[in-house]
Amino acid sequence: MKVRLLHPQRDVDLTSRSPRQIDALVTADLELNRIYAAMADNDKFLLETAKTVLPQMITDPAVIVYRQQVLADTLANRSLVQQIYEIAAGADGLELRHKVFLGGLKSKDPAAILRRSVRIMELLTDTLRQLRNLTTRSAGRFRSRGLQQLAAMLTEQIPDNYLSGLDDYLSEFQLPRGVLLSADLGPGNTAEHHRLHQLPRRTLLGRRTDNPSQGYEFTVDANDVPGAEALTKLAGRAINDIANTVTQSAEHLQQFFSRLRLELAFYLACANLHRALTQRNIPTCYPKPTPTEPHQFHCTDLRDIALCLATRNTIHGTSIDADHKALTIITGANGGGKSTFLRSIGTAQLMMQAGMFVTADVFTANIRSGVFTHFTREEDATLTHGKLDEELTRMSTLVDHINPASLLLCNESFASTNELEGSQVARQIIDAMIDSGVKVLFVTHLHDLAKSLYARHNPAHLFLRAQRHPTGKRTFQLLPGEPEPTSYALDSFEQIFGTPAPAK
Repeated sequence: MKVRLLHPQRDVDLTSRSPRQIDALVTADLELNRIYAAMADNDKFLLETAKTVLPQMITDPAVIVYRQQVLADTLANRSLVQQIYEIAAGADGLELRHKVFLGGLKSKDPAAILRRSVRIMELLTDTLRQLRNLTTRSAGRFRSRGLQQLAAMLTEQIPDNYLSGLDDYLSEFQLPRGVLLSADLGPGNTAEHHRLHQLPRRTLLGRRTDNPSQGYEFTVDANDVPGAEALTKLAGRAINDIANTVTQSAEHLQQFFSRLRLELAFYLACANLHRALTQRNIPTCYPKPTPTEPHQFHCTDLRDIALCLATRNTIHGTSIDADHKALTIITGANGGGKSTFLRSIGTAQLMMQAGMFVTADVFTANIRSGVFTHFTREEDATLTHGKLDEELTRMSTLVDHINPASLLLCNESFASTNELEGSQVARQIIDAMIDSGVKVLFVTHLHDLAKSLYARHNPAHLFLRAQRHPTGKRTFQLLPGEPEPTSYALDSFEQIFGTPAPAK
């Protein structure tokens, strides 16, 4: 049995493909922990699931749309999906430990192993029946291929006669009438190929009329401990194979419920996030993923989701058209929303490729093989590295792991040295990345860098400028425009000190 809510054909490998150091950088730069907290809503399992699934970056647009449809179905049937999740959680291995006595877990006695496995199977069978009945009654409410497929699988593969037969087998595996076994004689008349047989059920009349002494029998003395151990060992050889079979079946069912819980947890975490955004009147949409080539990116009213979750104030969205653009350079007024926009791009790309909604009215973007960030950092408190040395080391780490068709987001990179040297370093890195197929968005105050790139008049380059009202007020809008030699830092001086900066 397969869950297949994250992929239409298989269980997705959720092992992280990025080095932990890269994941930590992206999480910090894009403030993903704020998003994870909203998805978890104080549930540790949902938190870990969100951290596992969201960064995986699905690269097949069809799978992304598949997930979007399951998510839309989850939002439309939240209470029903929650019920299915709770059933799966109840059958998860951790929960079963509270229902089954697992003392002697390391026991090698086949009879003990069989008793424990049968008890687990009984609990799992009851849970499977409960799950099948719920999905059968509610299957008509699902519209997505994923949830319809799950309901159909449970209905078709787990019919009533299957469950009844399973109950009968489990009842027999409790060995209520003892053990009937056979064996072959091997070399030296040693027993081999032990087989367990089902004892025939006797009718009530047969139990009354059968001669209890019919056939051959022997009795082991109550004080004959070695004899009793020998019989137990003999029975264990016959029980061993069936004990292994029942144990494997129990493990298979537990894995199914664990996977079901995990995949449903992701969609319920998305539902928690959607509720938090709805309460703040933040619009969302399902983005449109497009193939890696040609370059496509345009959005309407895109907001930084981390900022939306951090405040109840009105958040201004950004609308841009960057179709056919491999490089976007963002300049303009300090405090004008440049870094916020950069974060909104990175989180929206991750959320789109996880199959989620994004905080925009419209969002269309290429599939990327990964998202990498290089944001400015505070001075190294340990004084181990200078600031430029730390920036270059971090960029070297990114270069070692970045792939063609990745997305690189740079925020004030290489501003820790003088403008000419910082611009020269940045230009070489940008050119190398673009030549390798990496899409780059670069926020910078290095006018030499922005001016030299603008002078190329490359149609694949887009230049955006954070707008400023003549009064100094920030509009938080980014519009196409030629880079200016000032970032209007004096506005910040006047705002903080309450007086214009002194003239030279």
